[in-house]
Amino acid sequence: MPGTVRQWRPGFPLDLPRILFPLRRGPGDPALRTAGDGAVWRASRTPAGPGTVRIAAAGGEVTAQSWGPGADWLLEALPALLGADDDPAGLVLPPGPLRDAQRTHPGLRLGRTGLVMESLVPAVLEQKVTTDEAYRAWRILLRDFGTPAPGPAGPVDGMRVAPSAREWALIPSWEWHRAGVDPKRSATVVRAARLAARLEEASGFASDRAFARLTAVPGIGVWTAAETLQRSNGDPDAVSVGDFHLPNLVGWALAGRPRSDDAQMLDLLEPYRPHRYRVCRLLMLTGARAPRYGPRLTPNDHRGR
Repeated sequence: MPGTVRQWRPGFPLDLPRILFPLRRGPGDPALRTAGDGAVWRASRTPAGPGTVRIAAAGGEVTAQSWGPGADWLLEALPALLGADDDPAGLVLPPGPLRDAQRTHPGLRLGRTGLVMESLVPAVLEQKVTTDEAYRAWRILLRDFGTPAPGPAGPVDGMRVAPSAREWALIPSWEWHRAGVDPKRSATVVRAARLAARLEEASGFASDRAFARLTAVPGIGVWTAAETLQRSNGDPDAVSVGDFHLPNLVGWALAGRPRSDDAQMLDLLEPYRPHRYRVCRLLMLTGARAPRYGPRLTPNDHRGR
């Protein structure tokens, strides 16, 4: 199947794997795969319908090939997805590890998908559980309630498009339980699905208004909203307040403090506003790691309850 093809020359350095990495929900994500040749395959439910896009970059040029009813929408959204709307030059850093990371990774840009529910649902699944639990739930739910990705990746590699808002809302309670999702998280997804049209509007809002729209839904707090808007809007200032690891990383990297809370983290990040999320991404590239004390978070299995 030849699909529809678009070639795009960005005019700036492009680190394709790092730009698209936040969209990947674990190594077995049915909606995003990296092929052996370095191309990234992504299945999405767009406003025009399901679509699959294969993205490859070489010689300063991006070639995208797409399939399905959403093919044209995905190709039109390609530049924004790869950071064309981002402005990394707006963050001017003093000498030090952060500036070194910025200088050595010029292709790191913040992309925007323009799709809120696509990032909101997995963010809800990741609330208060280990990433392995959340990734397992995402795989099970897409396998059982998603649709095969259009094009060759669906039948060959088993790629899946996430359920529509209506389909999320109709998943029976016992199927959520079987996927390991507790009633609180499943109720939040169903609540959001019923408000999907209103939530999708937030992809075109400024940061404060977008946060307000998402957090008005019970069960969606600032952490979930930030994790969503980082991806759907490419928001460079969306800090994941309430994260299990992030305050310690920021505190260690910026203040040499082994343990920090959210308030201390925000104080350290304040000078970098409106690029606080960008700074967090750069900190992860510095190699800084806060010391670990005690056992790691123990996975829960709600399926046996």
